[in-house]
Amino acid sequence: MDAIKKTFSIDGQTMHYLDQGDGPVLLFGHSYLWDSAMWAPQVEVLSQAYRCIVPDLWAHGSSEAAPATTRSLRDYASHMVALMDHLSIEEFSIVGLSVGGMWGGEVALQVPQRVKSLVLMDTFLGLEPEVTHQKYFGMLDAVTAAKQFPQPIVDAVVPLFFAQHAAQDTPELVEKFSNSLIQISGERAEEIARVGRMVFGRRDLMEESEKFALPVLIAVGQEDKPRPVLESYLMNDAITGSQLVQIPKAGHISNLEQPELVTKMLQEFFATVY
Repeated sequence: MDAIKKTFSIDGQTMHYLDQGDGPVLLFGHSYLWDSAMWAPQVEVLSQAYRCIVPDLWAHGSSEAAPATTRSLRDYASHMVALMDHLSIEEFSIVGLSVGGMWGGEVALQVPQRVKSLVLMDTFLGLEPEVTHQKYFGMLDAVTAAKQFPQPIVDAVVPLFFAQHAAQDTPELVEKFSNSLIQISGERAEEIARVGRMVFGRRDLMEESEKFALPVLIAVGQEDKPRPVLESYLMNDAITGSQLVQIPKAGHISNLEQPELVTKMLQEFFATVY
């Protein structure tokens, strides 16, 4: 996917993004600690009928560190709107997993007339619960201090992303992710931690999400540990007309643990939108 990435600059910092296919536009948001390649199975299929725009989050993948002026996911959402402006795209749908869904909600609130539909996968528009907020900020402080992901943090973080038996069922996926964390070092580790503070210190959008007047699909891996199924039910209750799908034998990165099922789910949802 790197071979066909394009670049876009904001405040002197360069973001890389994939732009593949033609048709109605789907803007994808990947998980924290992953990159645009995470969506490869879905883009391969969906780009046959849609134009898929898949940015690397700041400090992730090929993208540089977030601009110094970036303070929150609301700021990042404005960057996504600027990217759409740069590409002269007026109307688009958002497919966001984890932090991708969090900033996707912000975009839908910033430019409601431009967002055609919204997919919220393994995400939560509410505040980070206090227990996990403290836990994650402690980890981020340790990463910043060490300028890397210390092995105990890698060992704690990796299982959070996958279903219970992923080490047996999808060992290559787990190992590849673990190795990617180990390789992060120096300023990049500090910048990833900085983005993490924006993610886990995000504002509460639950009340505002009740204003959504667009098709919304909520999907969650049945074994998602960071974003348990209950949170998706809370969003489903808050967002009038939203659909809720539980993905079996999947954790937080449900689109890679159950790629065919998720791709089919997205195809069926967008067939009702476009």
